[in-house]
Amino acid sequence: MKMLNLPPPPPSPLPPPPLPPPPLPASPPSSWGATPSKKQPTPISPIQVTKSRRGISPLTRKHDRLDLGTQKLRSGLVLQQTQPRRTNLFVWCSAILCLLFSLILIFFGIATLIIFEEIKPRYPLFDISAANLNSIYFDSPDNINGDLILLVNFSNPNKKLDVRFEYLDVELYFSDRFIATQALQPFTLRQGVKRLESVHLISSLVYMPPNLGIQLQKEVQSNKVNYYVRGTFKVRATLGLVHFSYWLHGRCQLEMTSPPTGVLLGHICKVKR
Repeated sequence: MKMLNLPPPPPSPLPPPPLPPPPLPASPPSSWGATPSKKQPTPISPIQVTKSRRGISPLTRKHDRLDLGTQKLRSGLVLQQTQPRRTNLFVWCSAILCLLFSLILIFFGIATLIIFEEIKPRYPLFDISAANLNSIYFDSPDNINGDLILLVNFSNPNKKLDVRFEYLDVELYFSDRFIATQALQPFTLRQGVKRLESVHLISSLVYMPPNLGIQLQKEVQSNKVNYYVRGTFKVRATLGLVHFSYWLHGRCQLEMTSPPTGVLLGHICKVKR
């Protein structure tokens, strides 16, 4: 069978489309380049919103409500903290009263200091002017009897203060052993006034330890007997309508000759509060 030689097809009037250029490699973003274009938000249909809400579990909703309540609570606390607090009227009154009380205390303290500097108060003096030792004898090795008379001098050295002795008690000791006491009646001393008081100290059957009894006998034989006198006084100082009280303690060390004509050889007296 013979094949027919057909003529070639005529050329197409339109040229074929050009091939697209190969894609360029991705370059890292440059800080100096143009800002990247923002993506346009994709609209969400109501059906998708409904489906998303239906897909949330009840536990997730509960957590969301708790987070919302916590945020409201925090915002409320922030508002309360930033809001200034008003001071209570009672606090203001208390502060004013405390201030007035402090000012009054300061005023009276300064006034008291000025008065004391002007008056210069001094303690009353306690001294022994004379003494007579009439007797010392032993009823037994452990019991002694004695008779001592003291002439005590009280004086007020203040020039602008009156003092009153409201309580007076005089005690007699041998070494550290108590052997006699006498209380005196209260009295008042004016400015710069002195007063002599007779104090009769009697020891009757007073227990004396053997070592102190032997020591007393030796002192009587040597014609030098040492006694100790302690006075306790409550004094009230007065300046017009102002007065204050305090306690005084007098201490005296006496050296006497032996009885029956024992006299005062020497003494040392001190007064302290």
